[in-house]
Amino acid sequence: MPVLHFSREEFAARQAATCAEMARQGLDGLVLFRQESMFWLTGYDTCGYTMFQAMYLGADGHAALLTRTADRIQSRATSVLEDIRIWYDREDASPGDDLRAMLDDLGCRGKRLGVEYHAYGLTGQRAKMVDAALEGFCTLVDASDLVRELRLVKSPAELAYVRKAGELSDRILAVSLERCRPGVTVKSIYGAMMQALMEGGGDPTGSLWPLGAGEAAQFGRYHSGNEIVGPNDQVTFEPGAAYLRYHACLMYTALTGGVSAHHRSMNAACAEALAACQEHLRPGNTLGEVYDAHARVMDRAGYGEARLAACGYTLGATYPPTWMDWPMCWSGNPQVLAPGMVFFLHMILFDRANGAGMCMGETAIVTDGACERVNHVPREPILVG
Repeated sequence: MPVLHFSREEFAARQAATCAEMARQGLDGLVLFRQESMFWLTGYDTCGYTMFQAMYLGADGHAALLTRTADRIQSRATSVLEDIRIWYDREDASPGDDLRAMLDDLGCRGKRLGVEYHAYGLTGQRAKMVDAALEGFCTLVDASDLVRELRLVKSPAELAYVRKAGELSDRILAVSLERCRPGVTVKSIYGAMMQALMEGGGDPTGSLWPLGAGEAAQFGRYHSGNEIVGPNDQVTFEPGAAYLRYHACLMYTALTGGVSAHHRSMNAACAEALAACQEHLRPGNTLGEVYDAHARVMDRAGYGEARLAACGYTLGATYPPTWMDWPMCWSGNPQVLAPGMVFFLHMILFDRANGAGMCMGETAIVTDGACERVNHVPREPILVG
């Protein structure tokens, strides 16, 4: 029997909702390439999406997977899938042709199929291969957002995993501040944080954690350096925790040697902006309104040039290379918030002129009222060492 993280009834409900949306859009079936979609619809859990694989879901509810021999066992052991087909590695392999053969066997010739083109496993080369293999066979429509939009509102079972990820990320935060001291390398701090995540029963996250000291505190991305925390330094942390692939992230800046007036001012702006955004994270509001709340605070505090053009994004069950999911919080985004959505809101100030950085971010669930914070970052400046 497969090891499933959700009930069969929940998977059936997700597939039924997807089929209903297909009918609304006039599609006879979906060809899926995002591992997140396969996991959400069937439980299938693998990193094999880095090679070619595809899942078909017909409007009639029939699901079929095309994958490699390396995932023959795992695809059955982690999913509700029963129709699993294999394409074989060889010098002249053309899995696009294998996909066409599977779709032909399932009665898709001449049908209108949605394709999940926006997928990390479907490289430009592979997309061209799929299009060429299916040219003249059926009509293809870009349906990259169909399942993604259905995944936006999480079920109670999914939210339980998000809350667990939140608890783990709070644990990671505590470890990072215990280890962050002058003379310590950032990678030794990173290692202790990762150990706390894994010992707590978590999973490796979809993204590499941005972590940098000194000049690298303003990078905002993971990099291959290994700075030594200085006696009068700023250290940017953006860790996350995953539990059964569901993520919770946070962001914060630790200071050594004292808190300057500039850092204190930036910290106050971040705290006010985060509070304003979380207050706007309510049903009926739009993501554009959430972003504008952030921008108003930062601009009023004099940090218009230091703030970013986005201040967060939705989270869920995601796979490498990133835990970032769509939609994002930017000005004018019309996405309307609904209970059960999950967002990581990050207030980031990178003041290039002064070489100063300050960040503050948490993950929260949209509820019927005030949002539910699943992790917790200090609102006062964080002084360590």
